[in-house]
Amino acid sequence: MKRKHSIFVNLFPKFLALCFLFFGIVLPFQAQPLSYGPNINLEQAKKVIAAAEAEAKKNQWNMAIAVVDTGGNLVLLQRMDNTQIGSIEIAKGKASTANNFKRSSRALEEAIEKGGIGLRLLAVPGVFPLEGGELILLDGKIIGAIGVSGAQSTQDGQVARAGISALSSK
Repeated sequence: MKRKHSIFVNLFPKFLALCFLFFGIVLPFQAQPLSYGPNINLEQAKKVIAAAEAEAKKNQWNMAIAVVDTGGNLVLLQRMDNTQIGSIEIAKGKASTANNFKRSSRALEEAIEKGGIGLRLLAVPGVFPLEGGELILLDGKIIGAIGVSGAQSTQDGQVARAGISALSSK
């Protein structure tokens, strides 16, 4: 038992270094890394979803729209009529991915598109590397994220960005 423990202790720093190297190369940090702020509240989440839904309706797209807080916990979910059921989990996953990686889910999609080391993201459980997940910022801090699913990924991204504009326009 003691031997297994010492192997873990010896390999753990190497594992952390590899993780840092991987995420440092594939997912470069911005000049000034974003930090988490206070959690998005229900009223803010309602504004974000209303703006996103308005964009989806304008384009006649049926969508599921999810908003998560800084811990990746669901704050609000809305599924428009006739939206496929599978879009619920995808919307939540895109929102959590954006929040947990401090960048849009499209950035992870781009890392995979490049191939090579970016393909390792496919092995990370719970990651949704598809456009449609966006950070929600307030005063330069992450307060949560939105995820949208139901149409093509580019359309999901368009609706997500329309949603976050509801808070940034103030």
